Amino acid sequence: MRIIGIVLVVIGVGLAIWGFQLSDSISSEVTQAITGAEADKVMFFYIGGAISLVVGLYLFIRN
Repeated sequence: MRIIGIVLVVIGVGLAIWGFQLSDSISSEVTQAITGAEADKVMFFYIGGAISLVVGLYLFIRN
């Protein structure tokens, strides 16, 4: 279970970084300028990364 936890932590950090990089893209900036909110794709990466990180930490610490 510790290995799965470590893998999930790494995936969570990767998704969060990928979402951050997507938030600086031109299409995301246009969407943010028009609607005033982040693009859905960016938010999915942030949320998925956060969930993966929390579950991974839980599995790592639990054992």
